[in-house]
Amino acid sequence: MEFKKTSIEGLLEISPRIFRDDRGYFFESYSETLFKANGVKETFVQDNQSFSTKGVLRGLHFQKAPFAQGKLVRVIKGSVLDVAVDLRPNSPTFGKHETFLLTAENQKMVYVPEGFAHGFYTIEEAIFSYKCTNLYDKASEGGIIWNDPTLNIDWNATEPLVSEKDMELPTFEELKKTLV
Repeated sequence: MEFKKTSIEGLLEISPRIFRDDRGYFFESYSETLFKANGVKETFVQDNQSFSTKGVLRGLHFQKAPFAQGKLVRVIKGSVLDVAVDLRPNSPTFGKHETFLLTAENQKMVYVPEGFAHGFYTIEEAIFSYKCTNLYDKASEGGIIWNDPTLNIDWNATEPLVSEKDMELPTFEELKKTLV
């Protein structure tokens, strides 16, 4: 497995070693030993999976302390544009984001640490999987509106299908007042 650091501390792009032959392929998607050796020391306690049709945009979501979650995300089927936004007030990259193309073909994964908002846009119908370092808690939900003008994320999406709940999320500037 190759662990690639990004411009944001703690946010990692991970490429598994894939063994392919005429029968298909095999790869290891998680190894506690390898992850710990590459700086991911958290324990994963919950696995989630979602299905989204083409054009769906989910996010930007996060869990507030004490239920903050780190996530190891990947695509099982299809392709997505994955986005992570640094919400750690003391971070030099506070308010910055990174995007990743995750596909069933490239099998890349992203480790999104606690303190980040996360979302994705389905380029094609997708099954999305994520391991979480903490349990979900409804009262700890938080988010930022997907088309926030300050973050200016290029989703490469003209008219994404966004849930009513996600359309009512605050802007980054509104959220920032509660974080600092």
